[in-house]
Amino acid sequence: MAETNPSASAPQPVPPLRQPGRGLVFILGALTVIGPFAVDMYLPALPAIGLDLGTDVGAVQQTLSIYLLGLAAGQACLGPIVDRWGRRGPLLVGLAFFVLASVGCALAESMAALLAWRLVMALGAAASMVVPRAVVRDHFNETDSAKMYSLLMVILSVSPVFAPSVGGLFLDWTGWRGIFWMLVGLGLACAAAVFWSLPETARRTPPASGGIGQAFRTYGRLLRDRRFIGPALVAGFMVGAVFCYLAGSAFVLIELHGLSPKQYALAFGFVGLALIFASQLNRLLLRRFALRAILNGTLVGLALVGLALLVTGVTGWGGLPLLLVLLFLNLSAGGLISPNIAAIVMAPFGEVAGSASALLGTIQFGVGAGAGAVVGWLHDGTARPMTGMMAACAFASGVVWWTMGRTRGRQAE
Repeated sequence: MAETNPSASAPQPVPPLRQPGRGLVFILGALTVIGPFAVDMYLPALPAIGLDLGTDVGAVQQTLSIYLLGLAAGQACLGPIVDRWGRRGPLLVGLAFFVLASVGCALAESMAALLAWRLVMALGAAASMVVPRAVVRDHFNETDSAKMYSLLMVILSVSPVFAPSVGGLFLDWTGWRGIFWMLVGLGLACAAAVFWSLPETARRTPPASGGIGQAFRTYGRLLRDRRFIGPALVAGFMVGAVFCYLAGSAFVLIELHGLSPKQYALAFGFVGLALIFASQLNRLLLRRFALRAILNGTLVGLALVGLALLVTGVTGWGGLPLLLVLLFLNLSAGGLISPNIAAIVMAPFGEVAGSASALLGTIQFGVGAGAGAVVGWLHDGTARPMTGMMAACAFASGVVWWTMGRTRGRQAE
């Protein structure tokens, strides 16, 4: 039995909106993409950073790990703050930290300084991930939320497709420090858009005070509520599959299949287009089919793709063409599942939307980072660790959905 969450047991109905305003889509889209951009843009600069700061690429890669850790921790801390103090204030403070940290990274003269500023940058970027989900929940009901999350997914998909190329251009023109100055400009632009154009959307009835204890109690109720934890774990395993792909794709495609770095970038972009394609398809499907029907069909298809990935990883059957097709289909499933799952997770918890959004993000990054790490630990010189873990994430998401995630409870319809 799911424990009833007093904060979520009687959510306020949210009227459906036929079409979100373009201004809202633009602002939330820019906020959603700023965190991933801060990862994808500087990836081409890792060797240059190591050379300039007198260290090896392996040490520079720690800046990626600490950034992901900061995103997970920052989201967990921000949830109760966003519920108590509203959306705008914490978001503007987070963007201020992001801008300050970007300046610090651009001026860093040692690896220790760069690591410290990357952690601060991640804590600031966490606000741009927590707040947009909460704002969507403030504005839209479950079905319209799924449509809005699909729009945001299209914008988010720009990062893996184009950000590495943009980072490479800045690296050629300005050196690696110019990438962080570009992020300063992006952060300032987002802050200006929020300050002038994004009104406060939180209800003016803040939850009862209780500090850290109240925050932990809220998270505890969410974790015990099947309406939250089941779909949230599905979302986590979907992100896990993406992290497995990120962790293993360079080795599999370049070392095993002989692609050049430029060919790898093209293949990476092709697979990334799956998210754009699927997110647009999801908006069309939602006009004709129920949200949960889309999830049911997609998860069955994802299980079949996972099985095929497992077979081709073990046997090599189909070679590179089949592998790329299966990777495309796997990420396409993510583009169909992720926005719908986010809508289901957030719908019943309007009064604690900030905490729900934060905990969802923390679970996603926690499961994702763990799955990606397993790919590294299992490295054996073959494609099996990547394809096997992607298959495991696909199967796990289906099992969790069919055993825990289909609980409807009370919906914010």
